[in-house]
Amino acid sequence: MVRDSSELIDAPWLHDPGTQAVCRALTDAGFRACFVGGCVRDALLGAPVSDVDIATDALPERVIELTTAAGLKPVPTGIDHGTITVVADGVGYEVTTFRRDVETDGRRAVVAFSTDLAEDARRRDFTMNALYADPDGRVIDPLGGLPDLHARRVRFIEDADRRIREDYLRALRYFRFHAWYGDDTRGMDADALAAIAANLAGLETLSAERIGAEITKLLTAPDPSTAMGAMGQTGVLQTLLPGADAKLALLVIDGEARLGLPPDWLLRLAALGGQDVPDRLRLSRADTKELAVLRAAISDGTSLLETAFAHGETAAIRQHLFSAALSEMPPDAAALNTIRHAARQRFPVAAQDLMPAFAGPALGAELSRLRAIWIASGFTLDRAALLDRSTK
Repeated sequence: MVRDSSELIDAPWLHDPGTQAVCRALTDAGFRACFVGGCVRDALLGAPVSDVDIATDALPERVIELTTAAGLKPVPTGIDHGTITVVADGVGYEVTTFRRDVETDGRRAVVAFSTDLAEDARRRDFTMNALYADPDGRVIDPLGGLPDLHARRVRFIEDADRRIREDYLRALRYFRFHAWYGDDTRGMDADALAAIAANLAGLETLSAERIGAEITKLLTAPDPSTAMGAMGQTGVLQTLLPGADAKLALLVIDGEARLGLPPDWLLRLAALGGQDVPDRLRLSRADTKELAVLRAAISDGTSLLETAFAHGETAAIRQHLFSAALSEMPPDAAALNTIRHAARQRFPVAAQDLMPAFAGPALGAELSRLRAIWIASGFTLDRAALLDRSTK
């Protein structure tokens, strides 16, 4: 039985003309239009909402007909799974027909359309994501998700093992959702952790892109320490990234907090370690390069000044935090000013200043030698002083 709650959401997006136009196109024809999932959850938490999803008992073809007649633009982005993206006032709204799972294989589901909101709710992952609201903002709670949300308790819908076997990515989503929404003081759900540990083999069936996206979102949370520790204890971390260890990453997170720095997911990932990380998470070329810069600076013993000058402020701050974690020492706040100063410097000697005395490889080597002298001086030597030290 679907339970209507006494709670209301009243967020700005609820009153947007586009939002209301999409809902009216459905409700005026006698169908339901219910906001669902993240937009309801985050509105209840007072958090920003980026996407507004709508669930309905209208079939996809009927959604297209009704929204077209209302002067809106429906795009069949996922029509086989019941999803139509309806563009209104330049904003895309995913409108999805109520569904139930017919068959799942751990990665994708075969679905059948439904007219039952509660049936639609039961195919979702966590109770806090199975919250709906009508166009007036009245919250509908079919599975008891509101108490979990208010308690910051991430709980699988009904049987955790079954939910995970339907889509193994949900094991990773559990840790990500705990990192963002969970209450660390309450601890993590024992049944959920046991089910995750029992289904580690299923993680190996997931694509690197899906794993990488979830890990990135988790590491972007303000403080994912508890979730990361549990990933290690359940064996998830070693399954995804053989050789990884959360200890250094937890120290890095503590260092960020001490210096008042925002979360740096790539630094945290570097601190986790592990084999073949760029391939296992399908990192972009840019992220792979930044990861390599940090690892090279640590292994080569490059000075912070050199890293800041050559690669910028962010790279040097990452190196400082990483080095402090390796030493199990708190990072030095004074180092931030030094790093920022170094990142602003411009080497005063140009190639033409050394020509024609130097050419080819010899020219590059001399520039590098003078640059090292300049950096070691704390950027105090000017062009004339450096040229006086040239071997020409």
